[in-house]
Amino acid sequence: MNLHTFDHSDVMEEVWDAAAVLVGSPTHNNGIMPKVADMLTYMKGLKPKDKIGGAFGSYGWSGEAPKVIAEWLTGMGMTLPAEPMRLLYVPKHEQLAACVEMGRTIGAAVAAKLG
Repeated sequence: MNLHTFDHSDVMEEVWDAAAVLVGSPTHNNGIMPKVADMLTYMKGLKPKDKIGGAFGSYGWSGEAPKVIAEWLTGMGMTLPAEPMRLLYVPKHEQLAACVEMGRTIGAAVAAKLG
């Protein structure tokens, strides 16, 4: 959900119903975009329980965003079945295949959780 378009409360409505929450951001000043940080702060305060998480992001030279997001999600008690996905610039075909694999890994974790 584009955080420029959707309000925090709209995003949280989806989070409450979701088994998995995937968050992405490009790296910005060795961290994450301010709107993503705001959303994660809001989400952490509402304490979503029993969620599977995933983190991804693009970068030009340093690439910290996915790790920062993963730390936020694990700090909220989410389980991350896949390593954070770091993508250099615009993803190429091989990187897109890795994204699909990440999605499959998270999907399998959701399926196992829901039984």
